[in-house]
Amino acid sequence: MGFGTELAAAGVLLVGIVVVASLVNAFAKDHRWVVRRLVILYALYALTLGVSFVLDRTGLGWARTARVVAHAFATFTAINVVAAVVFDLGLPRLGLHPAKIVSDLVLGLAYALGTGAVLAASGFSLSSVLTTGAVFSAVLALSLQSTLGNVLGGVTLQLDGSFKVGDWVQLENGRQGVVREIRWRCTILETRDFDTIVLPNSQLMTSTFTVLGRRGGKSVPRRMKHLFNVDFRTAPTRVVSVVTDALLASPLPNVADDPPPSVWCVDLGRDMRQSFAVYEVRYFILDLGPDSRTSSAVLSRVHASLRRAGIPLAMPVETHIRLEGDEADARREERHKLRRRDALSTVTIFRALEPEERAVLEAQLDYVPFTAGEKMTRQGAMAHWLYVMTSGEAEVRRTHEDGETTKLGTIQAPDFFGEMGLMTGEPRIADVVAKTDVECFRLRKEGFEKVLLNRPEIAKELSSLLAERRMSLLSAAGERTKSRGEEEERIFEAIGRFFGLKT
Repeated sequence: MGFGTELAAAGVLLVGIVVVASLVNAFAKDHRWVVRRLVILYALYALTLGVSFVLDRTGLGWARTARVVAHAFATFTAINVVAAVVFDLGLPRLGLHPAKIVSDLVLGLAYALGTGAVLAASGFSLSSVLTTGAVFSAVLALSLQSTLGNVLGGVTLQLDGSFKVGDWVQLENGRQGVVREIRWRCTILETRDFDTIVLPNSQLMTSTFTVLGRRGGKSVPRRMKHLFNVDFRTAPTRVVSVVTDALLASPLPNVADDPPPSVWCVDLGRDMRQSFAVYEVRYFILDLGPDSRTSSAVLSRVHASLRRAGIPLAMPVETHIRLEGDEADARREERHKLRRRDALSTVTIFRALEPEERAVLEAQLDYVPFTAGEKMTRQGAMAHWLYVMTSGEAEVRRTHEDGETTKLGTIQAPDFFGEMGLMTGEPRIADVVAKTDVECFRLRKEGFEKVLLNRPEIAKELSSLLAERRMSLLSAAGERTKSRGEEEERIFEAIGRFFGLKT
């Protein structure tokens, strides 16, 4: 091959590298290392080609050998240009992502064939080269048995599809990690503790491991479960119903809807030292990475639902309780009374009540916490109580007939909502969803009824305040409203009917 032909071939290769580099920078920025490899190979080609020309012109030996090496580097460069187009640009655009070992095997085979072609074209005897290569390979195989075992293990793991990059794997020692890379010698796992586990492939081939969240070769949600204990005096059917309703009422982040979360009574105290029933909450997690965060959200909702229902978690019977004096009990009760009083003071519709009447309502307040994401009340529900928020934030959403959901506003503690359900028994006109963890108190109809029946005349003033709040809420929802007077009269009559007042 003459000097001009060599320069033309070098120019074609350079153009190919520039085109591939431009495409990689535009469509596959994560594969820029391919461009670096092309540049290095091309530089070696240019260097050895220059050396061969110098040796040829000066008449020194090794010119032919240098030319063969240059042609080999040119062949390797051309092979890598084609490989970049196929494996880094073409196949990913088609949605195909072959394992790296597969592309490496193809490259290795192409290198071997290319080397043979270069040697044959240069007049070398292929039979002697193959014989020498076979002997050299046998020596390497004997001296590097463990390394070859790891290499073959990596190839096998890639080809048989035992697991793939992105799968979560549990090892025999119980450690879990996500597969980040399957290399020739080892497999790389990253744990939730930000550790990296380097596993020799031969070890994986001879040990048992569990691929988490996969069945039939497909990714599926993985079941998680947690135990909690409840005092045996509460009926298991009630515990299961309360907790299940809370888990299904609104979606939990990273928890699958199908299969849905469930609660089971799995054991009872077996001797006199155990005074509780054992329950298990089961749910299916979508992403195995944030498992602790998901577990915390599920258990927080379980705890909040039990608190709202007044169901106590169990305490060991061996627990020693120190009896405090009447003075300590009085201080504790006074703190609770102040919390309820402060909460009720934010309810503007009750400011017309006498101090004695507010004291009656304070005694009727129930503490009901909610966790972030829970629906505190549901649109269309017949709920005859009022919520008084003391901390946290909630969002008001209304779903229209066409299925579209509109955000009506945000409730920021201290505030209250649900007054129409308490006063008139009307269904809720919107959902209220906790944006953060919310602490609040709940006042039921039975608690307010004592005050209203004792002084029915306050119904008129309450109707005016309720009409004002309701009209502003409906206006935010973009719905037509009646006049202030008509709405006030309607609410007044509804209060009378709901509480059986003579109006």
